[in-house]
Amino acid sequence: MNFMSDNVVGAAPEVLAALAAASEGAQPSYGADPLTERVSLDLAELFECDVTVFPVATGTAANALALSVLTPPYGAVYCHEEAHVQVDECGAPELMSGGAKLLPLAGLHGKLDPVTLAGALDRGGAGFVHHVQPAALTLTQATESGTVYTPDEVAALTDVARAHKLRVHMDGARFANAVAHLACAPADITWRAGVDVLSFGATKNGALAAEAVIFFDKALAESFAYRRKRAGHLFSKMRFLSAQLDAYLTDGLWLRLATHANAMAARLAAGLDALPGVGLRSPVQANEVFAIMPEPMIAGLEVAGFRFYRWDGACIRLVTSWNTDATHVDAFIATARGLAGIV
Repeated sequence: MNFMSDNVVGAAPEVLAALAAASEGAQPSYGADPLTERVSLDLAELFECDVTVFPVATGTAANALALSVLTPPYGAVYCHEEAHVQVDECGAPELMSGGAKLLPLAGLHGKLDPVTLAGALDRGGAGFVHHVQPAALTLTQATESGTVYTPDEVAALTDVARAHKLRVHMDGARFANAVAHLACAPADITWRAGVDVLSFGATKNGALAAEAVIFFDKALAESFAYRRKRAGHLFSKMRFLSAQLDAYLTDGLWLRLATHANAMAARLAAGLDALPGVGLRSPVQANEVFAIMPEPMIAGLEVAGFRFYRWDGACIRLVTSWNTDATHVDAFIATARGLAGIV
């Protein structure tokens, strides 16, 4: 029973069926196919605005290429210290931007706050030749701590960014989980709240390998096609990326899958939080649970066959997914109860 990541599970049946269907016959290449056009129209409808959409295969490519548009080589990108772009992308944003610098900031439960951001920007050295120049803000939604920014929280941060002439990117690898938690319109936490470009994730939530870079400001998208090609992410058979995204968006599949993942995380968190000696490091708002527990309990769960990440110290990370079985969640809780001496 594997709770290590939402990347360890397979693809949703609807996505696999769409891939098989897309393999029939011949279609124009390099994104000139009807499926790719339909995905753009579907996303425009979903976000209630005109958008420019570029499918790519990975979240790192989506983030790094999007940030390269917003940031010159001498620019700075402000991010949370736990952000995926900062910790887990092997310098890809710096590479794709030609050398831009990521400036990590602290924040409780994986979130940036406007006061910290404003203070950093006030000290940022805009116009000072010896400093990198503030250029962009990137927000992670849902965060790496499993929390979710509200529309007002996003807007408060983008207001600070705008006051300092920064563009705003959102890493939405778990965007569906955030929308499912908030029960809001996707527009409410993106362009209506001041976001310029979104990395719209699907891989973690039922796709095989598909993300979309969505520009809400079409002028910003002018160079992206060339950046994507140079980076090796212009697929010749683009319809196979688009088929995944099309299935993902059809009949609200993306939201149903995320709602299930969130519900399984909430079930897991409630069961663990009720145990003596166990606590939650952060509120559980998406599909990640960070639990603090005694070492003997952690070791006992590992011996029992459960898989998860040891995060730091006495904290472990548990991730649920679109197909997590409730019986697996209940088995984890029951085993933890037994290790806590509860019968």
